[in-house]
Amino acid sequence: MKRRHFLAGITGALAGATFLGVNARQALADTLETIKTRKKLLIAVDLGSPPFGMSDAAMQPTGSDVETAKLLAADLGFPLEIVPVTSPNRVPFLLTSKADIVMASFSVNEERKKVIDFTDAYGVIQIVVAAPKSVDIKTLQDVVGQRLGTTRGSTNDKVATTEAQGAEMVRYDDDATLITALVSGQVNIMASSPQIMAAVNQRRANDPLEVKLVLKTNPYAIGLRKGDDALKATLNEWIAKNLANGKLSEIYQKYNGVALPTEMPKT
Repeated sequence: MKRRHFLAGITGALAGATFLGVNARQALADTLETIKTRKKLLIAVDLGSPPFGMSDAAMQPTGSDVETAKLLAADLGFPLEIVPVTSPNRVPFLLTSKADIVMASFSVNEERKKVIDFTDAYGVIQIVVAAPKSVDIKTLQDVVGQRLGTTRGSTNDKVATTEAQGAEMVRYDDDATLITALVSGQVNIMASSPQIMAAVNQRRANDPLEVKLVLKTNPYAIGLRKGDDALKATLNEWIAKNLANGKLSEIYQKYNGVALPTEMPKT
Protein backbone atom coordinates (compact mmCIF):
# COMPACT_ATOMS: atom_id res chain seq x y z
CA MET A 1 0.00 0.00 0.00
CA LYS A 2 2.76 2.41 0.98
CA ARG A 3 4.62 1.56 -2.25
CA ARG A 4 1.50 2.34 -4.33
CA HIS A 5 1.16 5.70 -2.55
CA PHE A 6 4.86 6.40 -3.11
CA LEU A 7 4.65 5.63 -6.84
CA ALA A 8 1.48 7.68 -7.15
CA GLY A 9 3.31 10.60 -5.53
CA ILE A 10 6.20 10.35 -7.98
CA THR A 11 3.78 10.14 -10.93
CA GLY A 12 1.95 13.20 -9.69
CA ALA A 13 5.18 15.12 -9.22
CA LEU A 14 6.36 14.27 -12.74
CA ALA A 15 2.99 15.27 -14.15
CA GLY A 16 3.23 18.56 -12.26
CA ALA A 17 6.74 19.18 -13.56
CA THR A 18 5.60 18.45 -17.11
CA PHE A 19 2.67 20.80 -16.67
CA LEU A 20 4.98 23.53 -15.37
CA GLY A 21 7.36 22.91 -18.27
CA VAL A 22 4.55 23.29 -20.78
CA ASN A 23 3.36 26.44 -19.05
CA ALA A 24 6.90 27.84 -19.10
CA ARG A 25 7.20 27.18 -22.82
CA GLN A 26 3.81 28.76 -23.41
CA ALA A 27 4.83 31.81 -21.35
CA LEU A 28 7.92 32.18 -23.49
CA ALA A 29 5.81 31.95 -26.63
CA ASP A 30 3.41 34.76 -25.75
CA THR A 31 5.40 37.75 -27.07
CA LEU A 32 3.28 38.15 -30.18
CA GLU A 33 0.12 38.20 -28.05
CA THR A 34 1.80 40.63 -25.65
CA ILE A 35 2.56 42.98 -28.54
CA LYS A 36 -1.04 42.79 -29.74
CA THR A 37 -2.39 43.47 -26.25
CA ARG A 38 0.07 46.30 -25.56
CA LYS A 39 -0.48 47.69 -29.08
CA LYS A 40 3.17 48.71 -29.31
CA LEU A 41 6.30 47.04 -30.65
CA LEU A 42 9.49 47.36 -28.56
CA ILE A 43 12.57 46.89 -30.74
CA ALA A 44 16.09 47.07 -29.32
CA VAL A 45 18.48 48.97 -31.62
CA ASP A 46 22.13 49.88 -31.10
CA LEU A 47 22.27 53.62 -31.84
CA GLY A 48 26.05 53.66 -31.48
CA SER A 49 26.66 51.42 -34.48
CA PRO A 50 26.63 53.43 -37.74
CA PRO A 51 25.38 52.92 -40.39
CA PHE A 52 23.00 50.42 -38.75
CA GLY A 53 21.96 52.65 -35.86
CA MET A 54 22.96 56.24 -35.07
CA SER A 55 21.55 59.70 -34.37
CA ASP A 56 21.12 62.35 -37.04
CA ALA A 57 21.83 66.09 -36.77
CA ALA A 58 18.52 66.56 -34.96
CA MET A 59 19.47 63.74 -32.52
CA GLN A 60 16.80 61.47 -33.98
CA PRO A 61 17.45 57.73 -34.52
CA THR A 62 18.45 56.81 -38.04
CA GLY A 63 20.34 54.07 -39.90
CA SER A 64 19.49 50.88 -41.73
CA ASP A 65 18.29 48.98 -38.63
CA VAL A 66 16.17 51.96 -37.55
CA GLU A 67 14.54 52.24 -40.96
CA THR A 68 14.03 48.48 -41.14
CA ALA A 69 12.43 48.51 -37.67
CA LYS A 70 10.10 51.30 -38.77
CA LEU A 71 9.11 49.29 -41.86
CA LEU A 72 8.43 46.19 -39.73
CA ALA A 73 6.30 48.10 -37.22
CA ALA A 74 4.32 49.78 -40.00
CA ASP A 75 3.70 46.48 -41.79
CA LEU A 76 2.59 44.79 -38.54
CA GLY A 77 0.37 47.77 -37.74
CA PHE A 78 1.90 48.78 -34.38
CA PRO A 79 3.54 51.97 -33.13
CA LEU A 80 7.29 51.53 -32.70
CA GLU A 81 9.28 52.20 -29.54
CA ILE A 82 13.03 52.01 -30.04
CA VAL A 83 14.86 50.62 -27.01
CA PRO A 84 18.50 51.80 -27.16
CA VAL A 85 21.07 49.08 -26.46
CA THR A 86 24.81 48.57 -26.77
CA SER A 87 26.54 45.54 -28.22
CA PRO A 88 27.12 43.83 -24.82
CA ASN A 89 23.56 44.24 -23.50
CA ARG A 90 21.55 43.15 -26.55
CA VAL A 91 21.01 39.63 -25.17
CA PRO A 92 20.32 40.72 -21.54
CA PHE A 93 17.72 43.27 -22.68
CA LEU A 94 15.99 40.56 -24.70
CA LEU A 95 16.06 37.94 -21.94
CA THR A 96 14.71 40.38 -19.34
CA SER A 97 11.84 41.41 -21.67
CA LYS A 98 12.97 45.04 -21.92
CA ALA A 99 12.48 44.57 -25.67
CA ASP A 100 10.30 42.25 -27.75
CA ILE A 101 13.00 41.69 -30.38
CA VAL A 102 16.50 42.91 -31.23
CA MET A 103 17.40 44.50 -34.57
CA ALA A 104 20.98 45.68 -34.03
CA SER A 105 23.27 44.26 -36.74
CA PHE A 106 22.90 41.11 -34.65
CA SER A 107 25.28 38.52 -36.13
CA VAL A 108 24.16 34.92 -35.76
CA ASN A 109 26.60 32.63 -33.98
CA GLU A 110 26.44 29.33 -32.13
CA GLU A 111 27.15 30.87 -28.72
CA ARG A 112 24.15 33.22 -28.98
CA LYS A 113 21.93 30.47 -30.38
CA LYS A 114 22.34 28.58 -27.11
CA VAL A 115 20.37 31.25 -25.23
CA ILE A 116 18.23 33.07 -27.82
CA ASP A 117 16.66 32.38 -31.20
CA PHE A 118 17.13 34.10 -34.55
CA THR A 119 14.97 34.69 -37.59
CA ASP A 120 16.18 34.22 -41.15
CA ALA A 121 18.87 36.70 -42.18
CA TYR A 122 17.85 40.16 -43.36
CA GLY A 123 21.42 41.47 -43.87
CA VAL A 124 25.09 40.50 -43.92
CA ILE A 125 28.17 41.94 -42.31
CA GLN A 126 31.85 41.23 -42.89
CA ILE A 127 34.48 41.19 -40.20
CA VAL A 128 37.63 42.81 -41.56
CA VAL A 129 40.99 44.03 -40.41
CA ALA A 130 41.48 47.56 -41.75
CA ALA A 131 44.36 50.00 -41.49
CA PRO A 132 45.90 52.92 -43.40
CA LYS A 133 47.71 52.22 -46.68
CA SER A 134 51.06 52.83 -44.95
CA VAL A 135 50.51 49.88 -42.58
CA ASP A 136 51.69 46.65 -44.20
CA ILE A 137 49.30 43.82 -43.30
CA LYS A 138 49.05 40.85 -45.64
CA THR A 139 48.47 37.97 -43.22
CA LEU A 140 47.30 37.48 -39.65
CA GLN A 141 50.93 37.10 -38.65
CA ASP A 142 51.40 40.79 -39.47
CA VAL A 143 49.06 41.89 -36.64
CA VAL A 144 51.02 40.10 -33.91
CA GLY A 145 52.05 42.74 -31.39
CA GLN A 146 49.87 45.41 -33.04
CA ARG A 147 47.10 47.31 -31.21
CA LEU A 148 43.78 46.23 -32.75
CA GLY A 149 40.67 48.27 -31.96
CA THR A 150 37.26 46.58 -31.79
CA THR A 151 33.87 46.80 -30.06
CA ARG A 152 33.61 44.96 -26.75
CA GLY A 153 31.28 41.95 -26.75
CA SER A 154 30.63 42.05 -30.49
CA THR A 155 31.11 39.20 -32.95
CA ASN A 156 33.99 41.26 -34.34
CA ASP A 157 35.65 41.08 -30.92
CA LYS A 158 35.17 37.31 -30.61
CA VAL A 159 36.35 36.48 -34.14
CA ALA A 160 39.35 38.83 -34.03
CA THR A 161 40.39 37.55 -30.59
CA THR A 162 40.34 33.99 -31.96
CA GLU A 163 41.81 34.65 -35.40
CA ALA A 164 44.30 37.44 -34.65
CA GLN A 165 46.06 35.80 -31.74
CA GLY A 166 49.09 37.75 -30.61
CA ALA A 167 47.47 41.13 -31.35
CA GLU A 168 46.82 43.54 -28.47
CA MET A 169 43.02 43.89 -28.43
CA VAL A 170 41.82 47.39 -27.50
CA ARG A 171 38.11 47.15 -26.74
CA TYR A 172 35.62 50.04 -26.82
CA ASP A 173 32.09 50.01 -25.41
CA ASP A 174 30.33 50.77 -28.71
CA ASP A 175 31.05 51.40 -32.38
CA ALA A 176 30.75 55.18 -32.01
CA THR A 177 33.57 55.18 -29.44
CA LEU A 178 35.66 52.90 -31.66
CA ILE A 179 35.18 55.30 -34.58
CA THR A 180 36.27 58.25 -32.43
CA ALA A 181 39.37 56.34 -31.33
CA LEU A 182 40.31 55.57 -34.95
CA VAL A 183 39.70 59.14 -36.07
CA SER A 184 41.75 60.60 -33.20
CA GLY A 185 44.59 58.12 -33.65
CA GLN A 186 44.21 56.31 -30.32
CA VAL A 187 44.35 53.15 -32.44
CA ASN A 188 45.27 52.83 -36.10
CA ILE A 189 44.10 49.31 -36.92
CA MET A 190 40.59 47.97 -36.44
CA ALA A 191 38.76 44.65 -36.45
CA SER A 192 35.21 45.56 -37.38
CA SER A 193 33.02 45.96 -40.46
CA PRO A 194 33.50 47.80 -43.79
CA GLN A 195 30.60 50.01 -42.68
CA ILE A 196 32.54 51.15 -39.62
CA MET A 197 35.58 51.73 -41.83
CA ALA A 198 33.49 53.93 -44.13
CA ALA A 199 32.24 55.96 -41.13
CA VAL A 200 35.85 56.42 -39.98
CA ASN A 201 37.03 57.49 -43.43
CA GLN A 202 34.40 60.23 -43.61
CA ARG A 203 36.29 61.87 -40.74
CA ARG A 204 39.88 60.98 -41.67
CA ALA A 205 39.89 61.60 -45.40
CA ASN A 206 43.62 62.49 -45.42
CA ASP A 207 44.65 59.07 -44.13
CA PRO A 208 41.80 56.64 -44.85
CA LEU A 209 41.65 53.03 -43.77
CA GLU A 210 41.52 50.19 -46.27
CA VAL A 211 40.55 46.54 -45.92
CA LYS A 212 43.62 44.42 -45.32
CA LEU A 213 42.04 41.06 -44.38
CA VAL A 214 38.53 39.59 -44.42
CA LEU A 215 38.15 37.42 -41.33
CA LYS A 216 34.54 36.31 -41.80
CA THR A 217 31.21 37.07 -43.49
CA ASN A 218 28.25 36.77 -41.14
CA PRO A 219 24.51 36.94 -41.68
CA TYR A 220 22.64 39.09 -39.21
CA ALA A 221 19.06 38.54 -38.17
CA ILE A 222 16.35 39.53 -35.71
CA GLY A 223 16.99 38.19 -32.23
CA LEU A 224 14.06 36.86 -30.21
CA ARG A 225 13.47 34.71 -27.15
CA LYS A 226 13.45 30.93 -27.44
CA GLY A 227 9.95 29.50 -27.69
CA ASP A 228 8.54 32.51 -29.57
CA ASP A 229 7.55 30.32 -32.51
CA ALA A 230 4.48 32.33 -33.58
CA LEU A 231 6.48 35.56 -33.58
CA LYS A 232 9.37 33.90 -35.42
CA ALA A 233 7.04 32.60 -38.14
CA THR A 234 5.50 36.07 -38.56
CA LEU A 235 8.93 37.72 -38.78
CA ASN A 236 10.31 35.14 -41.23
CA GLU A 237 7.29 35.65 -43.47
CA TRP A 238 7.86 39.42 -43.32
CA ILE A 239 11.58 39.05 -44.12
CA ALA A 240 10.89 36.76 -47.11
CA LYS A 241 8.30 39.17 -48.48
CA ASN A 242 10.52 42.23 -48.17
CA LEU A 243 13.58 40.51 -49.58
CA ALA A 244 11.49 39.48 -52.57
CA ASN A 245 10.02 42.95 -53.18
CA GLY A 246 13.43 44.60 -52.77
CA LYS A 247 12.57 46.86 -49.81
CA LEU A 248 15.17 45.37 -47.47
CA SER A 249 17.89 45.57 -50.12
CA GLU A 250 16.92 49.18 -50.86
CA ILE A 251 17.33 50.14 -47.19
CA TYR A 252 20.58 48.18 -46.89
CA GLN A 253 22.09 49.80 -50.00
CA LYS A 254 21.00 53.29 -48.90
CA TYR A 255 23.11 53.09 -45.74
CA ASN A 256 25.79 50.53 -46.63
CA GLY A 257 26.54 51.53 -50.20
CA VAL A 258 26.17 48.00 -51.59
CA ALA A 259 23.26 45.70 -52.40
CA LEU A 260 22.39 42.61 -50.42
CA PRO A 261 23.49 39.27 -51.88
CA THR A 262 21.00 37.67 -54.28
CA GLU A 263 20.95 34.60 -52.04
CA MET A 264 21.11 35.25 -48.32
CA PRO A 265 23.22 32.96 -46.12
CA LYS A 266 21.42 30.61 -43.73
CA THR A 267 21.23 31.44 -40.04
